[in-house]
Amino acid sequence: QVQLVESGGGLVQPGGSLRLSCAASGSIFSINAMGWYRQAPGKQRELVATITRFGTPTYADSVKGRFTISRDNGKNTVYLQMTSLKPEDTAVYYCNAAVIDSSYRRADYWGQGTQVTVSS
Repeated sequence: QVQLVESGGGLVQPGGSLRLSCAASGSIFSINAMGWYRQAPGKQRELVATITRFGTPTYADSVKGRFTISRDNGKNTVYLQMTSLKPEDTAVYYCNAAVIDSSYRRADYWGQGTQVTVSS
């Protein structure tokens, strides 16, 4: 079994910064893409950013230039550095990982979500 545990959410003022972390653990052989998604109240879950195993990132247009995704393959951890936060960034943020487990089965796993609230 594989678990993803997120941390780093919270309340921040507009223009502020937060750093999210997501650590994967369990019966992991390797992890391909990792990413962050978010879901605001009354809205569908949307992609925020993804990163390949080799470190190539992609971003939603709404966060380009403000958010940076990175990963540490040795720690099976993905990060999301968020700067210049806006009220519209308020959402529950979920991490996702495309995992190949120790039995060489591929599956997508999700974290439990961490709340990010941007408000004065």
